[in-house]
Amino acid sequence: MKSTITLEAIDPVDIYGPGNRILEALSSYYPNLKIIARGSDIILDGKEEDISDFDAKIHRLIEKKYRKMNLTPYDVEDLFEEDNASRNDFHFNASSPIVFNNEGKPISARNENQQKMVKAYFDNDLVFAVGPAGTGKTYIAIALAVRALKNREIKRIILTRPAVEAGERLGFLPGDLKEKLDPYLQPLYDALGDMIPGKKLQDFLNEGTIQIAPLAYMRGRTLDRACVIVVEAQNTNLGQLKMFLTRMGTNAKFIVTGDATQIDLPNKSDSGLLRGIELLQNIKGIATIRFNNEDIVRHPLVTKIVKALD
Repeated sequence: MKSTITLEAIDPVDIYGPGNRILEALSSYYPNLKIIARGSDIILDGKEEDISDFDAKIHRLIEKKYRKMNLTPYDVEDLFEEDNASRNDFHFNASSPIVFNNEGKPISARNENQQKMVKAYFDNDLVFAVGPAGTGKTYIAIALAVRALKNREIKRIILTRPAVEAGERLGFLPGDLKEKLDPYLQPLYDALGDMIPGKKLQDFLNEGTIQIAPLAYMRGRTLDRACVIVVEAQNTNLGQLKMFLTRMGTNAKFIVTGDATQIDLPNKSDSGLLRGIELLQNIKGIATIRFNNEDIVRHPLVTKIVKALD
């Protein structure tokens, strides 16, 4: 289907932006729509629903232009974020895929506590997920973040962990702190690699759409329009946890995962995870999901190993 939108009583440059940057930003949300701008005319070729939605967005941009001096690509992002916020149409049930992996297979919650974690994510801005290894806490968290990025609900994913040696000597490893920690962050790369094709993932990492960094690198930042996940949070003290949580900016989701039985701090009582959960438990917008040995979704032996070693 073909259609033409004619911009009347407004300078097309005000809508297209310098070098067509605003029009290109809007067009990026419609990969299956052919869009050609010729003077005051925008020629569209594609599905009727895409054309209708594009038309509505253009007219909303025109309304915005009448209310402010200049439009920017961020105004385009705001249009879609407003729509996502007003729809809020994700109703989770046991069969709902969170996202699809690179083979097209759905990634879904596999047990009751994973389902609770997904529901908590949509109902709250901060979710604590604590419990033993192998319960899928981090994997589900990353699936939720990837889903949000693909749906353009957020602008970036930030994954982080505290710089604790876990019984090994980071100081003897080559490189800066981030390079030293990369081997410890490999599970995060692995999970992302399951859900995002390799080249696209590398592009996201290069351009900063996905950032993986030590917790210390978060200090001083304001993290908005992002899904931010901290793993191994049992290795943070209360001050570090406060520093991280106060990085939360507008339109952000924070997920904190950890296992209180795997504290690697020299003094285990320094861990701030459980204390932080206790202090924050009555605040609206914060949820805590507690996993247990019955939630382990790895090899059946892992459950037996965890029980025996505990």
